[in-house]
Amino acid sequence: MKQQVIVKVKRQVSPQGSPYWEEFVLKWRPAMNVIICLRDIAENPVTRDGKKTTPVSYDSNCLEEVCGSCAMLVNGKARMACSALVDKLEQPIRLEPMSKFPVIRDLAVDRQFMFESLKRVKAWIPIDGTYDLGEGPRMAPETQEKAYPLSRCISCGNCLEVCPQVTGTERGDFVGAAIISQVRLFNMHPTGAMHASERISALMEPGGVQDCANAQNCVKACPKDIPLTESIAEVNRQAWKQAMLGWLIG
Repeated sequence: MKQQVIVKVKRQVSPQGSPYWEEFVLKWRPAMNVIICLRDIAENPVTRDGKKTTPVSYDSNCLEEVCGSCAMLVNGKARMACSALVDKLEQPIRLEPMSKFPVIRDLAVDRQFMFESLKRVKAWIPIDGTYDLGEGPRMAPETQEKAYPLSRCISCGNCLEVCPQVTGTERGDFVGAAIISQVRLFNMHPTGAMHASERISALMEPGGVQDCANAQNCVKACPKDIPLTESIAEVNRQAWKQAMLGWLIG
């Protein structure tokens, strides 16, 4: 039985600051996860060599792998800190911020690029007015079965972190698997389908679905087991169909 937990944290005091490492020794407890480790550090922010320091900054909310905010690199892999159990991790446990997003402080990163990409593809169902819309649109059970796994996306950004095509966070860079999968989800909805062509058009621009190189790292990193490669393939078919129709119509 482990009596202590050794945690190494890659820290950075500001977006412009230089990164550095600090190591902590914590008392082991049953069912510890990475978030508990970070909370223990916050209660007693003293490094392994006895130096007084500051609590580690990180994002966290639900603690149930639902909100997606606690994504970080745990021993070099993109994971959710709340579900990364200490007993299943090799020590020392190395915690780093995700490399594809700008660092705000320590393990907290700016995911604005991902959220702007969701806006770009209109990843929502538009409903105008507050009047009675009557009965909702019907969806076949087969469609529901395909849509439900896609709806489990928590916008954690793990798929972007592991994708070799995602190299930056500027418009024109590859939007990533999560955004493409959300386009498929909302295009399947009877109401959302009204704006399907707009979403597909957005993904036919630079950084869209054509930039996927089929590395398939996204599927392995997704904490919700979303069939991301299926979504990419389906959206790619929709894009080709729309492009050909546009060419024929002129």
